[in-house]
Amino acid sequence: MPDRKFRDDPLPRTWPGTGPEPDRTDGTDESDAERRRRRARFLRDLAEARELRDRVQPRRAKTARLRHAMRMRTFRW
Repeated sequence: MPDRKFRDDPLPRTWPGTGPEPDRTDGTDESDAERRRRRARFLRDLAEARELRDRVQPRRAKTARLRHAMRMRTFRW
């Protein structure tokens, strides 16, 4: 029926939240703050994952530390 407001397709082509963001009327300050908040959370999660990996695989962590130290020694300022 043409007067229905929904589609019969069970898998829509675009999922909610994946399209372009709607324009915000309160300015870019809030979007910048939100972006910084998301970035800080991502970096915290990344550091936590790195610590977990180091705890679970100590030998790999040690070789990564040694490799990083060697890179830093051979780097010229």
